[in-house]
Amino acid sequence: MSEAVIPAAVGTPPGITPESTTGDLEPLPLTGERTVPGIAEENYWFRRHEIVYARLLERCAGKTVLEAGSGEGYGANMIADVATKVIGLDYDSSAVAHVRARYPRVEMLQGNLAALPLDDDAVDVVVNFQVIEHLWDQGQFIRECLRVLRPGGELLISTPNRITFSPGRDTPLNPFHTRELNAAELTELLVEAGFEVTLMTGVHHGPSLKALDAKHGGSFIDAQIERALAGEPWPAELTADVAAVGIDDFALLTDDIDASLDLVAIAVKP
Repeated sequence: MSEAVIPAAVGTPPGITPESTTGDLEPLPLTGERTVPGIAEENYWFRRHEIVYARLLERCAGKTVLEAGSGEGYGANMIADVATKVIGLDYDSSAVAHVRARYPRVEMLQGNLAALPLDDDAVDVVVNFQVIEHLWDQGQFIRECLRVLRPGGELLISTPNRITFSPGRDTPLNPFHTRELNAAELTELLVEAGFEVTLMTGVHHGPSLKALDAKHGGSFIDAQIERALAGEPWPAELTADVAAVGIDDFALLTDDIDASLDLVAIAVKP
């Protein structure tokens, strides 16, 4: 599973099958670096990412938007519902080809996030969800976001909260992560680059997911990771519970930020 603490096998892991595709287009494989839609056992992580797009979508309305690190492209396609123009950027050639084929409303580019292939003051919004933890030079990327944004433009960013994602560790549990951040560290990165942070909030489990935590031995996340590590088909009940998760099962809260699952920040270019 892509944003869990373990890597997924290249290709489709045992017991995990794509639920939907667009025409004859093959879905991107789970590699451990990104989440993809349409896989029952991946649905918890997919919805946990999707809620941030859904809740911040209005900030992209009528704007020119860059999604830096667009992955499978489902988020850029959501943004295209409301934005005037959506530019997607990813370093991976297979992801770029996939987005171009599956999501034609997205203007897809291939490039390095440390050197964004855009002019100064080119976009109104930069979206960067669940990506910065994969980057080696996070400060350089944030400075690039500041450069390509117009004055008053916004950087919308999310990332796993280090405190809850890799508790008590100096190095991330996920081998695809280079550096995870807590709220104070993310704020520091943004401010040092020249941004003003106007919102720091976090993704939390809502009541239904808290009930699933209790049902599955105290942690719904750990129950999924345990089964994924086993490399065997998942129990039907666990698969059904994971597959039924929706974005409304999560909540974005400014309170108790250090207990959040993922950090979500809005930063403005002065």
